[in-house]
Amino acid sequence: PLTPFQGAVIAVGGALGVGEVGTCADVALEVGRPGAAQAVANVLRRVHGLPWWRVVPTGGRLYRSHEPTQRPLLEAEGVVIDPDRRVRA
Repeated sequence: PLTPFQGAVIAVGGALGVGEVGTCADVALEVGRPGAAQAVANVLRRVHGLPWWRVVPTGGRLYRSHEPTQRPLLEAEGVVIDPDRRVRA
């Protein structure tokens, strides 16, 4: 069973549409848990079927380890990512 926090993260993360990007901190704030960005990332890692690639680290820069998978998914949705792995609005 999911905790209320996990359910809220899934709802917010799952609601991001094609081309929309949020940060882990944005999601944490929206679910009423500011400062819980790492916990948001943990939920996203464990729940299959979520568009996890639309939630990026708080600084807006893709993790080097996620970039090979995340960058093409985001770029296919029209998201611009600079050479330093930062998402541009």
